[in-house]
Amino acid sequence: MEAIFSEDKMQFNQVLDKLKIYEAGKPIELVVREYGIDAGDVIKLASNENPRGCSPKVIEAVRQEATKMNLYPDDSMYELKEALAKKFDVLENNVIIGAGSDQVISFAVHAKANATNKVLMAGITFAMYEIYALQTGATILKTPSREHNLKELLDIYQANKDIAVIFLCLPNNPLGECLDTKDVYAFLEHISPETLVVIDGAYQEYASFKDPAKKIVPKELIARYPNCVYLGTFSKAYGLGGMRCGYGIAQPEVIRSFLKLRAPFNITNLTLKAAIVALSDETFVQNSVKENFEEMKAYEAFAHEMGFSVIPSYTNFIVLEFPKDKNATTMSQKLMEKGIIVRNLGAYGMNAIRVTIGTPEQNKRFFSCFKTIYR
Repeated sequence: MEAIFSEDKMQFNQVLDKLKIYEAGKPIELVVREYGIDAGDVIKLASNENPRGCSPKVIEAVRQEATKMNLYPDDSMYELKEALAKKFDVLENNVIIGAGSDQVISFAVHAKANATNKVLMAGITFAMYEIYALQTGATILKTPSREHNLKELLDIYQANKDIAVIFLCLPNNPLGECLDTKDVYAFLEHISPETLVVIDGAYQEYASFKDPAKKIVPKELIARYPNCVYLGTFSKAYGLGGMRCGYGIAQPEVIRSFLKLRAPFNITNLTLKAAIVALSDETFVQNSVKENFEEMKAYEAFAHEMGFSVIPSYTNFIVLEFPKDKNATTMSQKLMEKGIIVRNLGAYGMNAIRVTIGTPEQNKRFFSCFKTIYR
């Protein structure tokens, strides 16, 4: 029997017409394939991964857990929720687990945003906020300033009574800047209890280490402002980017709404075990964060030497902005051809690259290679 095909194209939801496909940093495997560079000679400084890897305790635990890959994971995730509740001094019903904090962002947006309301964020911030919001048909509002400007955010909020969600990325990805907590709280005093405020703390381990004034305490946050949800992740300081595990901390009624959007078994056995064990090795995390800022000094000195503008960073990356006569896209490509992967920020309208702070050896290679191609 011959198949019958219509000449008409399939029609999809119209909101998809406004969406762009998110492009993650290029993986090492593609660079090896495209440029014929040995995998051992490629360094990836594009995705803000922990260059020290993860805790050795996690590696051993996952190795032992691998024998259980035939079994479905514990969907209650009680052990990880219990560990997070203990760490942050909250209750287990204050916690939700996602496949990366990215998934919890999706829960937050789909719980509140729709075609009749709006979502507010900084001029330049994590791209997935906008992508998830557009999926719901919501209108996107951004500040004129690229960095978080609380006055501008409040002015826009007060001029638009239909804002359902506000995103504050503290510290901000991809820029690295971070607000003081006292200023954030002063801003939140003006926000309606009906507006969901998402505090994305993916890089909080770094910010709170560098400057205690930036530290967000989830228990205090959700007690003072029940309309807030705090997001954290195991992808950065804990070195578990490949395991995809994040969490949200909020009042129980917020968590219950999010749980209605969660698919069952969204976290694997191996991921659960990795996250639980990672939480037990805070020494590894603290040493990683400390080394990060020691190495960042070298990047700041390098930027000064090269005459680049630098945004003070409270994260594990730094943004290098180029003068008008240099092109970030060209530089990113040349670095990639040398086996060094960085993040080109051209998609954000910036003539800049974002560089993850690597190991001392990786950083020295970056500086040396950059100087040879920057003419």
